[in-house]
Amino acid sequence: MIHSACIQDMLRTGEAMKVVLAFSGGLDTSFCVAYLTREKGAEVTTVTVDTGGLSRAELDRVAAQAAAVGAVAHREVDARQTTWDRFVATLVRGNVLRGGVYPVSVAAERTQQAIEVARVATELDADAVAHGSTGAGNDQVRFDVAFAVLLPGVPIVTPVRELGLKREQAASYLEGLGLPVPAGASRYSVNAGLWGTTLGGGWTHDPWQGPPADAWPGGEPDPKVPAVDLVIAWKEGLPVTLNGSAMPGPALVEALDAALRPYGIGRGIHLGETVLGIKGRIGFEAGAAQVLIAAHRELEKLVLTKWQSFWKDHVAQFWGDRLHEGQAFDPVMRDIEAMIASSQRHVQGDTRVRLAPGRFAVTGVRSPYSLMQPSVARYGESHALWTGEEARAFAKLAAVPSLLATRRDTDADGEPEP
Repeated sequence: MIHSACIQDMLRTGEAMKVVLAFSGGLDTSFCVAYLTREKGAEVTTVTVDTGGLSRAELDRVAAQAAAVGAVAHREVDARQTTWDRFVATLVRGNVLRGGVYPVSVAAERTQQAIEVARVATELDADAVAHGSTGAGNDQVRFDVAFAVLLPGVPIVTPVRELGLKREQAASYLEGLGLPVPAGASRYSVNAGLWGTTLGGGWTHDPWQGPPADAWPGGEPDPKVPAVDLVIAWKEGLPVTLNGSAMPGPALVEALDAALRPYGIGRGIHLGETVLGIKGRIGFEAGAAQVLIAAHRELEKLVLTKWQSFWKDHVAQFWGDRLHEGQAFDPVMRDIEAMIASSQRHVQGDTRVRLAPGRFAVTGVRSPYSLMQPSVARYGESHALWTGEEARAFAKLAAVPSLLATRRDTDADGEPEP
C-alpha cells in the first residue's frame, strides 16, 4: 500500500507532506520520524495513544523522543477507558486466551491506537498516515486494516516495512544523524499496555530460548513474599471492586498488576499462528489479565448453564481470533459481543484469589445467582428432586447410545472393535 508514488508526487509539487504517525517512542517509530522528515521533507505529527501500562514519566520520555527526532508536533491520547470498554471487557467476559495462555494484549491496543491516530489524521486533514510496523509481523495488518476502513483513500506510509530494515540498521541510521536511540532498542522490544506487556526480539526466533532476564518489566519476583488473599467483586461479568475498593476497569487492572508484581505472576511465552500464516513467538507479562480471566471463568461455572458456557466460550474464541487478525470492524464482531454481553447478566458475585510466589489459585466463589444449591442436591451425598429409583433409570438410559453403538461395532468373534 504505498505510497512511495504519493510521496514522490508531493515532492515534485514542492509541498510538504503532512503525515500523522502512530508513535511509541521506540526504535522503529523514531526511525520513521527521522527518515520521513530528513529524506522525504515531510511534516510529521506524532500521536502516542496511551492504552495503559505507561507512567507519566514514560509518556514524557516518549514526547521528548518525538521532539528530538524531528516531529513538528506531538499528541497524547488517553485511551485506557475506551480500550477497556471497546475490547478488554469482551476479552474478560469471553475468557479469551489465545493458545490457552496469551490474553491477546496487543491486538486490542493496536486497534484502539489506530482508531485514535485516524481521528487525529482527520482533524489535521493529513496527507498520509503512518506506522512503524515491519513487513513480518501482525501489527502491520492491524494498522493497515483500521486505516483502510477509517481513512479510505488516505495513503499509508510504512518506512520500516518498505525499506525492509533490521533493528540494527534503524539504530545505526539514528546514530549516524546524532539522534537518540531508545535504550536496549537493538536487543529486544518491550510493548507495555493495559492488558499486558509483550516482549519481542531475536530470542523469539529460537523456540528453545527464553527471554533475557532483564527484559521482564516487573523485575525479579520476591521468593519470600507472603501468601495473601485478594477478593474481586463482579457485576455483569466485569470486575468492579478489588478488596472492597470500587474502581473503574483500567484502574482495577493497574492496581491488580501492582499487587501481583512481587509474586512474578503472569509471565509466559506464547507460540502460535500469526496473521501472515507463519509461526510466531512472544513473551508476555500479563498478571492481571490471567488472574481476572481465571476468576471470571470460575464464577461463570457457578452461575451459567453448561450450554451457556460452551457456546459463549466458543464464539468468544472466534471473536478473539478475529481481533488478533485485525478484523475488529467486521459486523460479526458486534453480533458476538451482543451474545456475550447477554450471557453475563447473572455473572455477579465475589471471587477469592490466593497469591503465592510464582503462582495463584482461585479458591472461592459466591453469587446470589448460584446454580449450586445444596437444598436441591449435594454432589455424592443427598438429593431432593429425584428418588434413587429415578436416578437408576436415568443412568440406565444414559448408557443406551453407547450400548447400541457397541453392539453395532462388535466383530464376528464377539469382541468389540478397537
